[in-house]
Amino acid sequence: MTATLGDHPLAWTEQEYLALGETAERIELFDGGLQVTPAPTFRHQDISYALAAALQPVARAAGFRVRQAINLRLHPGRIPIPDLVVARDVDPGGSVMAAANVLMVCEIMSPSNAATDRVLKMHFYAEARIEWYLLIDPDEPTMQLFHYEDGGYRQHAAAAPGLPMTFPTPISVTVDPASLV
Repeated sequence: MTATLGDHPLAWTEQEYLALGETAERIELFDGGLQVTPAPTFRHQDISYALAAALQPVARAAGFRVRQAINLRLHPGRIPIPDLVVARDVDPGGSVMAAANVLMVCEIMSPSNAATDRVLKMHFYAEARIEWYLLIDPDEPTMQLFHYEDGGYRQHAAAAPGLPMTFPTPISVTVDPASLV
């Protein structure tokens, strides 16, 4: 029998988490605890879609795929749902992607979880050694690209409207944050 969110007395296992199935909320698993956030705003969704459209042709040409809102296993019991990833092509019927398949992870900050994206998730993605972390502030809009080095992330590039960012190989493409809104 699958527990519901409200009547689960102990830490959630990965199996119990995955048994929840699809929901209207984003439910992420962090070390036995669930973080529940409402669906993203329309602006948030527009930015995610526009960025995916800009990255997809170049990613495909390099043998990668752009995926939005996937279950990303950083290690057993830790499954966030990033806004977007650039990853190796995996079984399209799957529902969870291993961090080892991800080249870049992207989070679009929301007022309800900006600290989670800037601190917690950045730390967890670094622990999983995901090479690139893109953080987007939709209000400006601005982009910050971080590269994994020496056990943590260091800022590699930043962009603002009119000051585009060129992503590194293998997804070499230039994106102006103004084009995302």
